[in-house]
Amino acid sequence: MKSIQTIGILGGGAWATALAQAMHGSGKKATLFARNQSVVDDINKTHINSSYLPGILLDASIQASSDVAGLKNCDAILLTVPAQYMRQACERIKAHVVKTTPLIICAKGIETNTATLMADIVKEAFPDNIIAVLSGPTFAAEVAKGLPSAVTIAASALDIAKHLCEQLGSRTFRPYASADVVGVEIAGALKNVMAIGCGVVIGKGLGENARTALMTRGLREMTRLAVASGGKQETLMGLSGLGDLVLTCGSTQSRNMSLGLALGRGERLDSILKNRVSVAEGVSTSLAAQLLAKKRHVDMPITDAVVSVLHHNADIGAMMEQLLSRPLTTE
Repeated sequence: MKSIQTIGILGGGAWATALAQAMHGSGKKATLFARNQSVVDDINKTHINSSYLPGILLDASIQASSDVAGLKNCDAILLTVPAQYMRQACERIKAHVVKTTPLIICAKGIETNTATLMADIVKEAFPDNIIAVLSGPTFAAEVAKGLPSAVTIAASALDIAKHLCEQLGSRTFRPYASADVVGVEIAGALKNVMAIGCGVVIGKGLGENARTALMTRGLREMTRLAVASGGKQETLMGLSGLGDLVLTCGSTQSRNMSLGLALGRGERLDSILKNRVSVAEGVSTSLAAQLLAKKRHVDMPITDAVVSVLHHNADIGAMMEQLLSRPLTTE
């Protein structure tokens, strides 16, 4: 496998921008490929993505472009578009991706209508390319500031994942290798659903005991679905599982947790989403996770409750009562 020097980052949001800064920190030349021309112009002229990551100055060497033809010159491509647009994005760049270029998925989600994981969508579009997944407990602003962060990079073969970790890591951005693509993907997607649930709990005033209980039982749900889908239980105990769950469920920096917080305080979902520029992946992923769970015959009561609140206007109090009325069982 060849050395990676030039990295293309597909997307113009906060995470894409933070990863560009992190890749610069690892000694790479990073270019953002964004559809929004105002984001492109902003980064190139002011070195700040004021729309999605305001107040953080990027290195002047980081460039942005709206012309995806430039991806053909990249040694690796990070795919950071929202999960529900991944299939569309792959089609848009298909003609410009060289078969030897590794594609690293940095989105956390499951396709809503099909319950398809991102790696399967990307593999369908690029059957000859190396496909990997980057996931873990990270807030974009902290990564962009160069604060210490650790993530997981998973690929179908451990030696490929290790190579990507060596190429993309730095002193403050530390990737750890895994061969469990399915486990890493499901962990990253489902923790957003659990974060919405935790936000609801706090917004409703149910306390820290309830939040911790939901996180812990939510981790069991995540693990059951991952294992039933071919993932490994131990993956869910690592950075991409437990680590990301703790971060996302414990801070209002999390878009998903803060959305749940607003719901718990009585705000309407449509009103919350209307006032945001960034995507809370857990809203769409909740439906996809529920569909995948049904396909795998996995019981996921917390996910079902989140779906009912988000998509069926269920009363939050009634959903909590339903969860609390479930039969007691072993841990």
